[in-house]
Amino acid sequence: MAGFPRTVAWRSGLIAALALALAACSSAPKDDPNSQASLDKLYSEAKDDLSSGSYDRAIKSLERIEGRAAGTVVAQQAQLDLAWAFHKSGERAQAVSTLDRFIKLNPSSPAMDYALYMKGLVNFNEDLGLFGRLASQDISERDQQASRDAMLAFKQLIDQFPNSKYSAEARIRVDYITNTLAVYEVHVARYYFNRGAYLAAANRAQQAVQEFQRAPAAEEALFILAQSYDKLDLPALRDDATRVLKQSFPASPYLSGDYDGGKKAWWRFW
Repeated sequence: MAGFPRTVAWRSGLIAALALALAACSSAPKDDPNSQASLDKLYSEAKDDLSSGSYDRAIKSLERIEGRAAGTVVAQQAQLDLAWAFHKSGERAQAVSTLDRFIKLNPSSPAMDYALYMKGLVNFNEDLGLFGRLASQDISERDQQASRDAMLAFKQLIDQFPNSKYSAEARIRVDYITNTLAVYEVHVARYYFNRGAYLAAANRAQQAVQEFQRAPAAEEALFILAQSYDKLDLPALRDDATRVLKQSFPASPYLSGDYDGGKKAWWRFW
């Protein structure tokens, strides 16, 4: 009987130790920042921040998720959300960089069509901003590299995923960008023509005709091309450009010879 208290004490101590161990095991996933529970909680918070417009806070959370869950589907989703957060916070370069990383690392991802669509969307910017509106600036007057990047992304989406739910909208945006780029080239050609730089004007007009021959702006491009050749005393080239203009746009008002060099604000219709 003398040993009984010691046995009870030993058993009581063992039970207490097991209880502590079990408690520690059960709490470990919650305390482990790389556990699924922690990642789920962090991602839920990031989504809430995205929904509420707290993009800076969402970016920090999504970057942590991407690092902790590298190589998983969760990391892929975090990358796409991160790109969107950068886009919404006005950080276009970071958004594009994040999408490029996603496209490079996940070529067989089911979300590849969405990544391409988002890359096109990030680069597709039709908002002129306050200063553009104050200066009556048209989108086609600005640098067009972002528009070209957007068109490439949309075209890749259409070519690789023609049946994607994003492809129909991508086709519409490609048409819009094509017209915008054509108008931009004509704008530059007109700028050179009005300043007497007729060779530069001819080169830009020729580029517009060759690259965007189906765009409406090709009509004015052909006319500027003909006028530039006339100023350069190149009658044969002038006549060729005029002939193409007549064949392609037989009812063109430019054939009347009333061109004013685009002195009127050419994007206005009033």
